[in-house]
Amino acid sequence: MSSKKWETPFWPEGVAHDVSDYKYPLTDLLDDSARKYPNKVYTIFSDAKRTFAQVKDTADRIANFLAKQGIKQGDKVAIFLPNLPHFPEIFFGILKAGAVAVNCNPVYTSKELHHQLSDSGAKMVFCMDHPVFYKNAVEAIKDTDVEKVVICNIKSYLPKLKGLLGGLLGKIPKAEKHETGHFMFDDIVSSSAPTPPSIKVDPENDTALMLYTGGTTGVPKGAELTHTNFTYDIEAALEYFRISHEKGAKPEKFRRGGFHCFLGVLPWYHVFGITSAMLLAVKTGSQLVCVPDPRAGNPPFTEVLKIVQKYRPTFMTAVPTIFVAFTNHKLINNFDISSILASLSGGAPLPPEVCRQFEDKTGGIIFEAYGLTETAPAVCCNPPFKDTRKLGSIGFPIPGTDVKIVDIETGTTELPRGEDGEIAVCGPQVMKGYWKRPDANDEVFRQIDGNRYFLTGDIGNIDKDGYITITDRKKDMIIVSGFNVYPRDVEDTIYKHPAVELVAVVGLPDERTGEKVKAYIKLKADATATIEEMEQFCKDNMAGYKRPRTIEFRDELPVSNVGKVLRRTLRDEEKSKK
Repeated sequence: MSSKKWETPFWPEGVAHDVSDYKYPLTDLLDDSARKYPNKVYTIFSDAKRTFAQVKDTADRIANFLAKQGIKQGDKVAIFLPNLPHFPEIFFGILKAGAVAVNCNPVYTSKELHHQLSDSGAKMVFCMDHPVFYKNAVEAIKDTDVEKVVICNIKSYLPKLKGLLGGLLGKIPKAEKHETGHFMFDDIVSSSAPTPPSIKVDPENDTALMLYTGGTTGVPKGAELTHTNFTYDIEAALEYFRISHEKGAKPEKFRRGGFHCFLGVLPWYHVFGITSAMLLAVKTGSQLVCVPDPRAGNPPFTEVLKIVQKYRPTFMTAVPTIFVAFTNHKLINNFDISSILASLSGGAPLPPEVCRQFEDKTGGIIFEAYGLTETAPAVCCNPPFKDTRKLGSIGFPIPGTDVKIVDIETGTTELPRGEDGEIAVCGPQVMKGYWKRPDANDEVFRQIDGNRYFLTGDIGNIDKDGYITITDRKKDMIIVSGFNVYPRDVEDTIYKHPAVELVAVVGLPDERTGEKVKAYIKLKADATATIEEMEQFCKDNMAGYKRPRTIEFRDELPVSNVGKVLRRTLRDEEKSKK
């Protein structure tokens, strides 16, 4: 598409409206940083550090191994790993072999994993040496095209003393038994030369990564994402972001070559985590702290607070539930988290009050962004300056991207500013399409003004100043007596109550009004409130048709593996009661 200037008087000063020089293979990210910063640290895991040169060397050896095992250009290789230092080495090794990475959630059941392996046609799997993860992988590969499995044990990636003690005490995860014929990661690395095969990549058309999406709304579909989808997003983010590298200093572009330390708290099998942490860190020559389980500790999230205090990360990407976990952690005042200069929030709308609380505790800034798996993921972001951002909005399209608000019925008619409709996206980050799903592609792609737009399924509007606001998912919209109620709107209001930690709002069938609103609320630790108090709070703060007819307190709310509150699960629970 030909990009155009986004119409707003508040476009960030000094930020270009377009980016160039992004059409290159993803593997260039690692190769360039290994050349520029060979001895700078890339990954940190339990005090063990790996430099860019070391990560590149291992990635080259993995690519050599894959080629010798018959993996050809375009073949699929699956990764079932949490955030371990093996992950970027394997990911780049797969791409250096010309293959396509298929990132899968390692905590999925064998049935869920089987669907992704079977559908993608993956020929090889890298899996963690773990009593549950490995067992599920062995079960999942049955009746698929998977021919080989590589088992990744963490011992060799620990400091020598920790590895020795962990082995003696049995604290290092390990499967009960290994199947005959499966490879050990350390063996394939030590026995392979650091000489990847010679391949030619078409970055705009060759798929680099396939990610499955739609698991909370139906059968997961494989989104085919090209090299350019990711490299564009990274270049656009680096053009858009401005950070005060010292407290109170004027915001500037990302510093490179080891100044920054990224907190890898989001899973890298998810598009948000892999792009905004793993890939952005390697592009900028930054450190990356591997956090396999951010919920670890007693109470949960205590270990990640210890990591922040120890390694002093400067940049964190997270979903709103993680920001909530930080701000409401009962031990938060025992830790120094002031090293965090900036954070990126996405995956779900960030309540403005949570944003304010986190910024108060860190002294940094949160960029609220918007994206999807199908867009690798960045689409929009709030301006990187506090005086021009608009809390509760997702700001403007990143450089080189266009957004339209279109009618919900056909997705082809652009609506006026201020009117709610479906968000449609056009830009170099939009996926090739869904793997083997022409029917699904027909549903989501539209030609508008001669360009290809992706229908996101999200409802939103553009205000008079050009700020974009998401009001909700199209399918989550509630219609009460003919009035549209957006769960996000109701949730944001309830979040203002000082006792509320998490809230989810859904629509349930109602004979009188068609649908009714129900709110599920998790209170903050040590906070108290009554149903009557909440009802009165809602009455005082929102229109009658928006107010929840039913409020239920919960000790926990269902969330996905990347921290999204699952409204569908709550709706399904209500259906099962009938």
